[in-house]
Amino acid sequence: MKKNIYFFCTVVLFSLSSFATNVECEYANSNMGYAKSQLTAALQTQDINQARFYAYKALNALEKSKAQLNNCGCKSAKTTLYENIEVLTLATRSTTLEGTISYLNESIALTKNTIMVLESHDTHHSAYSDYALSINTTTSSTSTHTDKMAKKGKSLFETIDSSLEKYRISLDRVVESVDCKEATAFATKIYEECEAQLLNPNITEGSKYYNLRTKEITQEALNKIGNCSATK
Repeated sequence: MKKNIYFFCTVVLFSLSSFATNVECEYANSNMGYAKSQLTAALQTQDINQARFYAYKALNALEKSKAQLNNCGCKSAKTTLYENIEVLTLATRSTTLEGTISYLNESIALTKNTIMVLESHDTHHSAYSDYALSINTTTSSTSTHTDKMAKKGKSLFETIDSSLEKYRISLDRVVESVDCKEATAFATKIYEECEAQLLNPNITEGSKYYNLRTKEITQEALNKIGNCSATK
């Protein structure tokens, strides 16, 4: 009977906390996307100093993703992240452009793999397993606290989602009515500002979620805009 109760509590608590856990995975994945863009820029240059500059920016994004991946609970992504940090560190220390490029190619492959893993819902089973193993030591007061925190977090996220619907509508109007290049520049600026904010370690939970969702909505708009040169 006790085992059944423990299992039931595990399922209930996990369902309440999984929403916030998956958001942490999205935060980490956002940073991976930023790192990928910096690595792409590094691979496009033929100057070793420029390549190192972009490599450092990508490395900074990876370093700031450690805590998020810990909260996310995706062990596979975490393992790849730490491997990637080692490779990218070597890229910043390489004394030749050829060596730097070689490490950068390895790093971008690892980054793409991390993104792919984080986008797969199946990889989050590890978080459930870890939580299930610790449930026997959870007191009723701790369970109640977890319940309240999960509901509070979900309420905050839902409020932000609702408020961003106006932004989504306004941005759609910009896409439909403004010159293609101007609309692209406008949306790109917002997208990049959100990326920068998400890399800020001191950002509040609400602001972090707001920037994540704003970034996603803006990316959808950029996808709708497409290639301006192709529309002529």
